[in-house]
Amino acid sequence: NMAAEGLRFLQFYSASPVCSPSRAALLTGRYQVRSGIWPGVFGASSTGGLPHNETTIAEALKEVGYATGMVGKWHLGVGANFTYLPTTQGFDYYLGIPYSHDMCPCYVCFYPNDTCFDHCRTGEVPCPIFQNQEIIQQPADFTTLTARYTDGATAFIQKSAGSGSPFFLYMAYQHTHHPQFASQMFRNKTLRGTMGDSLAELDWSVGQIMSTLKKAGVDNNTLVFFTADNGPSLTRHVRGGNQGLLKCGKGTTYEGGQREPALAWMPGKIPAGKTTLELAGTVDLLPTVLNLAGAKVPSDRPIDGVDMAPILFGNSTSNREMYFYYPKNPEPQTGLFAIRNSRYKAHFRTEGSHCGPPYRDEDCWAKTSMKAHDPPLLFDLLIDPSEQYQLGNETVIKELTQAANDFESKVVWHASEIHGSDAHAQPCCKPGCSPFPSCCQCNKVPYIQDQPFSPNIVD
Repeated sequence: NMAAEGLRFLQFYSASPVCSPSRAALLTGRYQVRSGIWPGVFGASSTGGLPHNETTIAEALKEVGYATGMVGKWHLGVGANFTYLPTTQGFDYYLGIPYSHDMCPCYVCFYPNDTCFDHCRTGEVPCPIFQNQEIIQQPADFTTLTARYTDGATAFIQKSAGSGSPFFLYMAYQHTHHPQFASQMFRNKTLRGTMGDSLAELDWSVGQIMSTLKKAGVDNNTLVFFTADNGPSLTRHVRGGNQGLLKCGKGTTYEGGQREPALAWMPGKIPAGKTTLELAGTVDLLPTVLNLAGAKVPSDRPIDGVDMAPILFGNSTSNREMYFYYPKNPEPQTGLFAIRNSRYKAHFRTEGSHCGPPYRDEDCWAKTSMKAHDPPLLFDLLIDPSEQYQLGNETVIKELTQAANDFESKVVWHASEIHGSDAHAQPCCKPGCSPFPSCCQCNKVPYIQDQPFSPNIVD
């Protein structure tokens, strides 16, 4: 319905092929190396997080009177004493698991007590659900998690709309990161198996949020943007996603790793049923949202994002001329892996990730190590989005190489926030308990375990 009633992007990108850095770029409008969210992602034991001197969308909107809420997967650090949670980064309200749910032991993923069909870490604390700065359930109950997230999101919308306050909701689902999970309502309900059940549950939740906006009477004055943080993990085979005609998937700088589905919806403002080939990405959300809300875009630091208003509202060309691809584990000595303009893409380096046999393309396999390309690999993405047919256009290669060099010469890398780790920095609802970490168990919402959770259904 969102696609039929809104705008669908065909060339939209995340800033990274893995979780933490892509989320940092989304919230700050800056490529992740500027904020130190490299290399890789935060874990349960990480001591670092998104630096507090970065300005998030939420912080900028609060300056102009917005209520700000975040529901779901944060993955930008927890830290000692919960130093880096969303409530320290501009959000009035937070409900969620603060990192990927495979970074904890997992036993039951499908109602009523079916296995998770996948591997999770076993040496960390059970997955915690936070409400603001407090852990309200540990381990998280995956069979009711999406309903809980949906209730939190719709309640935030209803409260904000009811008070007449403008609001910003950042809804970051755990779906469809592995392990897949689903509630009683969606278990064994699709032909696609566990992945299909998870997707159906996500789709239901999005529908509940959209219905809540309409019932609250704010749908005609609300921009809804739906996208993803990286491509599908191909290691999961049929229990994972599918990148279609795009090459490779999560963890790579091929198109399957960073080109994402994206929908923009704002009735009466954004034309319905349209598609666009204009170039855009998650890094563009900050300037777009702040300009739309009348908030100030930070001027004391480089902002990599550009305003998408000409695409959204003007049926015009993008303000973005180039998009830059950093790998999952960037390092200053290697820098960018690829660059594209409105048509062509040049790969300076490639590597595989999150994949292996029986997947047929060995370029995508995790064991395929980084390889430098001189001259760069060049592809015409408008006619070859699968990156199969290499071109030898020296003029285009020279132009893209120069653009990449110019960009990199101006980027200042922030010291890495990822490297620090301490097992006792893991979030535990019983600090100091023993035996750690399995002792970290509590449930301040007992009705979820005593009876099936009844989500706040919106017709």
